Amino acid sequence: MSAVPQERRVVTAIPGPKSQELQARRTAAVAGGVGSVLPVFTTRAGGGIVEDVDGNRLIDFGSGIAVTSVGASAEAVVRRATAQLQDFTHTCFMVTPYEGYVEVCEQLAELTPGDHAKKSALFNSGAEAVENAVKIARAYTKRTAVVVFDHGYHGRTNLTMGMTAKNMPYKHGFGPFAPEIYRVPVAYGYRWPTGAENAGAEASAQAIDMITKQIGAENVAAIIIEPVLGEGGFIEPAKGFLPAISKFATDNGIVFVADEIQSGFCRTGQWFACEDEGVVPDLITTAKGIAGGLPLAAVTGRAEIMDAPHAGGLGGTYGGNPVACAAALGAIETMKELDLNGKAKRIEEVMKGRLAAMAEKHDVIGDIRGRGAMIAIELVVSGTKDGDKTPNAAAAAALAKACHQEGLLVLTCGTYGNVLRFLPPLVIGEDLLNEGLDIIENAFAGI
Repeated sequence: MSAVPQERRVVTAIPGPKSQELQARRTAAVAGGVGSVLPVFTTRAGGGIVEDVDGNRLIDFGSGIAVTSVGASAEAVVRRATAQLQDFTHTCFMVTPYEGYVEVCEQLAELTPGDHAKKSALFNSGAEAVENAVKIARAYTKRTAVVVFDHGYHGRTNLTMGMTAKNMPYKHGFGPFAPEIYRVPVAYGYRWPTGAENAGAEASAQAIDMITKQIGAENVAAIIIEPVLGEGGFIEPAKGFLPAISKFATDNGIVFVADEIQSGFCRTGQWFACEDEGVVPDLITTAKGIAGGLPLAAVTGRAEIMDAPHAGGLGGTYGGNPVACAAALGAIETMKELDLNGKAKRIEEVMKGRLAAMAEKHDVIGDIRGRGAMIAIELVVSGTKDGDKTPNAAAAAALAKACHQEGLLVLTCGTYGNVLRFLPPLVIGEDLLNEGLDIIENAFAGI
């Protein structure tokens, strides 16, 4: 149980005076390009609560962008990381290795989809994992082209910016980007021209046709997709899309990569979101929820693909840091012991039920989607003509602001900036979950 009291408390304006003082210091010392959703400065966090320097306690529907799934101070994470800190903080696995790195790789081999022989390499961040997945796929296939999808997000490094679909704030002014990256359609059911029921078959056919004609399947090293697209708006590709793309990759000797950085580790009610349609990727990238808040990432995949790069071709000074590995083992222990897949499914049941009732009253809610504790509502222009799906970014911003003022931390996303995304810690109490939903419901009345 978290040491942080599991109750919302708003005792000042948000942000409060102490946060505002710290914000002034931040403005003077921190680069302006580093943004924050809500400039309240945290002192403690755990369970479903973030406590700030002014004593406010906010209900957490963000989890540090899907990182603190086990809570921000989970007992097993703290215990294991503390013990490792006392032994040693670093040796560099490429200099003198240690058991924790190996044990994390063994856990990844056990937990990721498929019964084939698997190996892993550990890194620091999701973007690093994606970059290394591309390196591995190119080494294995001896090909260069990389295929990604509309609305996809893969990171902020040069290569992963090129792979990311959204210009602002991720790509604008930072080019030129890495070459040999090609973008094809995704089955975005809510916005598919002929209807969601046709999106899976039509989008996969379009994507495969574009790959075949514009790139040449024989030139493609990797096809990379998020099984639930995160920053793009929590888009679940319509049924049939992922299996069709995966089969095309297999048939053409292309490495199929599932980017599970946001959707992995129980977030969607399964260990990995690609399991929903039985898709077994060749490589899977993970980060975020893997280590309970410490920086760790991984590429896991078929042993013969993972072994393709030459010795010394993969690595990094901090990759698989021993403290982060210890934290990951604590996070995985917590996920298993508390059945966080079951918790995520219960969160989905509660949230979708409440949000559906709100949608009956507020036609600004165009779509409710997602799985587990990865739920979103897409907001559209209402009060015009029936079925108007014009994105309503202003409503998303207004709702987020209203929630923040009442002590509920929520995030926006989406290619059009019109999606509210909900990523509560999987350990959140149901009372806090419902209280947060009450705040959202009240916020709708005010826009």
